[in-house]
Amino acid sequence: MKYKEIIAAIAVATIWTACGGDSTGGGLDFETVKVEKTVGITGEAGAPQCSVSLQLAAAKGKPAERTKTINETVAQQLLNIEGVGLKQAADSFANQYTSDYRQNFAPLYREDRGDAAKRAWYEYHYNIKSEARQGRDGVTVYTADVDYYEGGAHGMNQRIVMNFDNATGRLLTLDDVFVPGYQQQLSERLLQALIEKTESEDLADLKDKGYLYATDMFASENFALGDDAITFVYNPYEIAPYAFGLIELEIDNDDLKELWK
Repeated sequence: MKYKEIIAAIAVATIWTACGGDSTGGGLDFETVKVEKTVGITGEAGAPQCSVSLQLAAAKGKPAERTKTINETVAQQLLNIEGVGLKQAADSFANQYTSDYRQNFAPLYREDRGDAAKRAWYEYHYNIKSEARQGRDGVTVYTADVDYYEGGAHGMNQRIVMNFDNATGRLLTLDDVFVPGYQQQLSERLLQALIEKTESEDLADLKDKGYLYATDMFASENFALGDDAITFVYNPYEIAPYAFGLIELEIDNDDLKELWK
């Protein structure tokens, strides 16, 4: 039996429209690009499989340069592919990922297939589901949840957040929204937020609980600009062990008055 292979064409559904908030006078529209592909590790019936499922919010409409900027940034940030449209990037990623899976792991599987306990090691998947929503005035917040398993004791779950300027489509960084020299004060606010969230007494107590064991507190570029607050997202292993999961720290905008540009 030949290996199973499925590629779904683009599925289009408008998921959000930004009404105003940019200097162009036009809204930001998004649609969902879907690509799904599944391959067996060998051509044998019942062999382990690798599946890729991508559901990516893609900007559409005019001005074309803004749309192009957003989609190429998403392709680079999520798929590590540069200079092409989001649909082309998604197809390329799915094809390459599944091809590498068969090429790299089929020989190993053939050696291990007699050991039923090792079968699960070869059931790979890579899933991304993203959405775009209105953030603070003039900003679109783009959030992608990534779930993948590539062998080992457990899979990985990550959340990647991007903030786009509605007028230009440019990706905003912390340097774009905060005054020069913000790093120390912002890190101190985030440390206090983590202490409060975990009901800890101080930094020493945090470390006793497993937080910041191998790193100092830092302001992550993984953040969301909201109307009332900014939310920093820390993925597993960044400031705490894997078992602690994803950690979000929210700071009210009013508490950062002296730091905003």
